[in-house]
Amino acid sequence: MNSLKSLLSPASIAILGASAELNKVNGRTLKFLLEKGYRGHIFPVNRKYAAIAGLTCYPDVAALPETPDLAVIAVPAAHVLSAVRELGKRGCPSAVIFSSGFAEMGEDGRRLEHEIAAAARESGLRLCGPNCLGLINAWDQVIATFGQFAEGPTPPGPVAFVTQSGAFGTAIAALARRRALGLGYFINTGNECDIDFVQMMRAVLDDDRIAVGAGYLEGVRDGAGLKLLAEHALSAGKPLTLTKVGRTDAGAKAAASHTGALAGSDAVFDGVIRGLGVTRARNEEHMLDIVEVLGSCKLPEGRGLGIVTQSGGAGVLMADRAEETGLMVSELSPQTRAQLAAVIPAFGTTGNPVDVTGQFVSDPNLLLDSMRIMMSDPQVHVGIVWLQLMDAHVDHLIDIFAKIKDLISKPWVVCWVAAPEAALAKMRSKGIPVLRGADPAVDAVAALVRYAEARRHWLDDAPSRAALKLPDLDLPAQPGPVSSLEGRALLHSCGVNTAAAELAVTADDAVTAAEALGYPVVLKIESPDILHKTEARGVVLNLKDAAAVRSAFAQLIANARQYKPDARIKGVLVQKMAAGEVELVIGLKRDPVFGPVVMVGLGGVLIEVFKDVVFRAAPVTEGEALRMLDELKSRVVLDGVRGKPPVDRIALAGMICAVSHFGVAAGPRLAELDLNPVLAGPQGVTAVDWLMVFD
Repeated sequence: MNSLKSLLSPASIAILGASAELNKVNGRTLKFLLEKGYRGHIFPVNRKYAAIAGLTCYPDVAALPETPDLAVIAVPAAHVLSAVRELGKRGCPSAVIFSSGFAEMGEDGRRLEHEIAAAARESGLRLCGPNCLGLINAWDQVIATFGQFAEGPTPPGPVAFVTQSGAFGTAIAALARRRALGLGYFINTGNECDIDFVQMMRAVLDDDRIAVGAGYLEGVRDGAGLKLLAEHALSAGKPLTLTKVGRTDAGAKAAASHTGALAGSDAVFDGVIRGLGVTRARNEEHMLDIVEVLGSCKLPEGRGLGIVTQSGGAGVLMADRAEETGLMVSELSPQTRAQLAAVIPAFGTTGNPVDVTGQFVSDPNLLLDSMRIMMSDPQVHVGIVWLQLMDAHVDHLIDIFAKIKDLISKPWVVCWVAAPEAALAKMRSKGIPVLRGADPAVDAVAALVRYAEARRHWLDDAPSRAALKLPDLDLPAQPGPVSSLEGRALLHSCGVNTAAAELAVTADDAVTAAEALGYPVVLKIESPDILHKTEARGVVLNLKDAAAVRSAFAQLIANARQYKPDARIKGVLVQKMAAGEVELVIGLKRDPVFGPVVMVGLGGVLIEVFKDVVFRAAPVTEGEALRMLDELKSRVVLDGVRGKPPVDRIALAGMICAVSHFGVAAGPRLAELDLNPVLAGPQGVTAVDWLMVFD
């Protein structure tokens, strides 16, 4: 557990501000430590008492008989700074600060919080909080909290839960306990003046006893740290599930590019964590569904879903949801269907979903045979069993599910609607995940499948990541938009194919350029003050002769003057007409949290209307770029529609990679980059317009 071992698994704990009234906030930690059987030394500190609960109480930190591994600070906000300084002088390595009244209260509280953090840094004291509920390490009975969750049983288990919210985090933990998920760690990070969510989650995932991480986030400060955390979790094979609030964001309204306008913090967060194998949960129940399945199931080898149901209607409902989530309801082989026909009633269904009908009530063994046969089909990678009620058959069903668990090596879950409480407890005690409804079951299985795919992709892409070499760029010194030709040169140096172009200052220059490039050509206004040319009627397409070029040149200048009279007009860009079947946009944005992020989407003038875009943290591998294309809602157009040929996806993925490498190589100087449109066809891809902005 690296540098946080003393915090998470202390051999001794001092409680500063301890109270003899064990039901008060500053008395509850001592009460819980005694009740739960903490095996280390406990040192109450409060000059008002000589002893509390049979333990010697010390007047101050200096009087302690030994330096504690962990200090719990439960004193008023005004006394926290002096407490931190005392602990620092004593060489205490870690502390939890329950006290509130800091940054959450305004500027004065923020200044005090900064002082506390600075004092802790000077002495090497690591802090959790302030304004937090503290933590529980259920494995070692470290109950350094005053929260309600500690009032009930805290059995250890393979799940680590870290939350930025105290009250809501407690509610999630209580729900997890009802599901018998087993929280090995419950940690509330509070204001995070020192140790943040990322550091805490990394530390608990390093514990060999933890198999799954779950977290509740209200904001991310350390995007680079979160990326490293996710990569570490993928490499370790420990799934990470996060619920993050704040899905809407208006912070990109002032962005110059389409990429910037669409890169709200949540859109970027969603894309970045998805690319790193982190599951995003919609809410607390969804999170726990995913955690239950990820913590209990082996990883499936594909997307093929098999369904055994007691109800035809439930089977159809799950099949619909499976398609919506990207799962495939597998087509069972004739051999599998023949075997099923031999065991289920004639009025049942041997297709997928497999309907064993109401006969299941009188002969629950139908379930065992049907699952065994269906799950043996090579196209089925993961299974769901749906049933309801069955109060009179609980023990028999538990035995059957236990036999299925022994017989079937592929992952499967149970959807038991209105299940008796006794059934839920017995199922979970045997390590069998039980979901409460059809949609939750399918959604949780979809998360399992996505994680399995993400981990396979991460391992497969390792050679590509290791071989990455960034380009050496000669960036312009001046800030602001880069001229089209200068931007084209930079893009070419990174391997980005762009349409041939020349700058014309006069109509004669434009004709000369057009004849050199070859007709037909496109003319575009060139001005650092007109970033979106179509809005200024600054583009004319398909010009086929000199007369058309001269006329278009004059018209573009006039349109620009009318659109923005004070615009600096550098001339007109003359480009060779490029061919392509599909218009896309590829862009870069310097995100304040995650750094450079790359975007791909269906392009043209309607990009901000349809917003069909996918984000990833840069750089990306070719494999990741191909997966970005697969996530587009309109991806079908890439395969050709209405007789059009499919686009060259490999070339398109190559351009996404090149742009992402450019973004990393350019560093913080690059604010935004748009290639829009990028014309993609069977023969390759060409960027025909680009906007590059430097800070």
